[in-house]
Amino acid sequence: MARNKLVMAALVTVTLAVAGAGVTMLTLRRAGADDAASAPPALTTTKVTRTDLSDSRSLGGTLGFGPERIVKGTGEGVVTRLPKVGDTVARGKPLYWVNDQPVTVLFGDTPLFRTLDKPGLVGSDVLIVRDNLKALGYATGTQQTRTKDGTRIGAGRALLTETLVAAIKKWQQTLGVKPTGRIEVGQAAVLPGPVRISAVKAVPGDPAAGELLAVTEKVKLVTVPVDATEVSSIRVGATVAIILPDTTESPGRVASISHTVDGGGPDSGAGQASPPKVNVLVTPTKAADVAKLDAAAVQVTFTTNTRKGVLAVPVGALVALREGGYALQLPDGGLLAVETGMFSRGLVEVSGTGVTEGLTVVTAA
Repeated sequence: MARNKLVMAALVTVTLAVAGAGVTMLTLRRAGADDAASAPPALTTTKVTRTDLSDSRSLGGTLGFGPERIVKGTGEGVVTRLPKVGDTVARGKPLYWVNDQPVTVLFGDTPLFRTLDKPGLVGSDVLIVRDNLKALGYATGTQQTRTKDGTRIGAGRALLTETLVAAIKKWQQTLGVKPTGRIEVGQAAVLPGPVRISAVKAVPGDPAAGELLAVTEKVKLVTVPVDATEVSSIRVGATVAIILPDTTESPGRVASISHTVDGGGPDSGAGQASPPKVNVLVTPTKAADVAKLDAAAVQVTFTTNTRKGVLAVPVGALVALREGGYALQLPDGGLLAVETGMFSRGLVEVSGTGVTEGLTVVTAA
């Protein structure tokens, strides 16, 4: 009876004590030749590898042409012609027509708020006209740093010169309108860049002053609502992965992050406050991947942290110690205490005394 108890005790797995970086390795001894037939199955092993790990998260987004921007007409007159949904508009080209005269597109961030007709006028609106005509290939002349009375022309402003007025006349001739050298309010629409018509809100015969069109970006974008408390980890220009509806992955890049916070009020019907969101716009890098999709729900994977050249093992190789912390099990049964770092896609960063690249350790099957 005493011998049988000793045999049974020898077959029980012993507790391995790990303290600090020191390792106590115990091995099981066979109770006899008869135990060979009941030996445990072969261990599954893996090797410690050196690799790059990244911390990422996937968020839902909508593929389309980005947020709409409403175009309002100004000045007097009647709308006589409008573009069609899907049309694209470029710098210097007509956007719509009022009293049978084209309202052309200029790029910038300042609307034309007054009539520009007299040399000597200074302002940001003059700069918008000068920059656009120059981009269109017209000679706009050099700019002075001061007006005739000595007033300094600051940054973001320009002087309406005789040369610039002449450039306006040549541009008007190209448009097929009377070359007056004069631009009145409502004769040009200032937009931030090339656009696509996403909606037509007016019909011919409507007053020019009012909502006429909605426009979006010319290229396709993915709009991703991100919690306002988490958007700080995303950077403009960062590379992302776009998971399309057919599960294929397409590369993208963060184009912009909105400065407007949306939401934060009660959910409709739920009665609970919804977290405020900030829209992040992502541009697909390979336009061909999304060419056949006008709108779709997608997932976008953002990489928020990267660890390069670290030692890593599959998560299944970690052994939780009774005393706390983790260890790696060696093929001979010994345990090697480790510190864990980043977890990513089934791998975990490990470090500690004795942990080296190529080390063979036991892992879960």
